Amino acid sequence: MGVGAMNLTWVDFHNIAMELVEKFPETDPKTVRFTDLHQWVLELENFSDDPNQSNEKILETIILCWMDERN
Repeated sequence: MGVGAMNLTWVDFHNIAMELVEKFPETDPKTVRFTDLHQWVLELENFSDDPNQSNEKILETIILCWMDERN
């Protein structure tokens, strides 16, 4: 898989974004709801963190990194 065999956590914004670009290449991050993003991150193969540790700021940062990765 894209980033490698590392275990991702909520603060691995750029690596999560890279994984999302690979998994959802046609998706515009600006159109993604936080509830969907939260679920998609949890479903990433390399993600292993407490689902309850995310918050709006973390999800917003992931969206911004995802937007950067697409450009």
